Amino acid sequence: MAKAEQEIPFEEAMQKLESIVDAMESGELPLESLMAKFEEGTRLARLCQSKLAQAEVKVQQLEKSAAGEITLKPVESSNANE
Repeated sequence: MAKAEQEIPFEEAMQKLESIVDAMESGELPLESLMAKFEEGTRLARLCQSKLAQAEVKVQQLEKSAAGEITLKPVESSNANE
C-alpha cells in the first residue's frame, strides 16, 4: 500500500469506498472500469481494516487507574512466551 494512501483519514477512505460501491452498483461502468474500481476498493477496504485494527489495539491499551486517570499501558508482545 502506498505511503500516501496510508495517510488518508479513515473517514475519507470510507467515503471513497462508498462512492466506489455506488459506482459499481450503478451498472453503467465498462468492465475495465469495474476492475479498476474493484482494485481501488480492495485497497481502501484493507486500509480501513488496518486503521480499525490499530484503533482497537489503542483502545485495549487504555485503562483507567484507581484515581480515574486514563493511562496507556504498553502492548504485550505475542513473542513473550517464547
